[in-house]
Amino acid sequence: MNAPAPPHELRDWIARHLDPLEEHDPVDGVSPRSDFDLNPEHFPPPDGPLTPASVLVGLVEREQGLSVILTRRSDTLRRHTGQVAFPGGRRDPGETPWQTALREAEEEIGLNPSFVSLAGLSTPYRTGTGYLITPVVGFVRPGFTLTANPAEVADIFETPFGFLMDPSNYEQHERALPGGQLRRFYATTYEDRYIWGATAGMLRALYERLYGAALA
Repeated sequence: MNAPAPPHELRDWIARHLDPLEEHDPVDGVSPRSDFDLNPEHFPPPDGPLTPASVLVGLVEREQGLSVILTRRSDTLRRHTGQVAFPGGRRDPGETPWQTALREAEEEIGLNPSFVSLAGLSTPYRTGTGYLITPVVGFVRPGFTLTANPAEVADIFETPFGFLMDPSNYEQHERALPGGQLRRFYATTYEDRYIWGATAGMLRALYERLYGAALA
């Protein structure tokens, strides 16, 4: 049995599969993933320009391996209430995607940016609610303290990266849309956490980047 790769080799390997941080809009000319990848015929056309947003895919370097910081959204939010999500939000004018991701992570969960080493950008993701999200991948050094902003976050937890990158842990689920069509999507459950929608879609896209294969 092969020994696990040293942490610095794993960091370098992941970073090589991501888009580099550059001073331009990373979604320019890139085909995004979306909420409707499994049934594109039901994807509603946008009413106007998509709203740029970013999330932080925070990979915590634990002794037992990498884990991913996730949140459960507050039950008082107007959209995506109670869903599992990465920390993140809409991009302010003049911000880069990574500045947005770090700012939102600090505002939502109290993650000090000094603990984060940015690795690169994963595949942009378009939501049915009109957002174009850039997933910003960063390695998080242990020793941080997190505090949930109760206006936005109900809970903070970590999920093993290996679990989230195992395609056998995902299933295709479906829900009825207001017009009666069925929307299919990927979902997984870790312990009692149901991970689906945009979060599962962005994890799926990251898996494809790293391993060069699509989930079944």
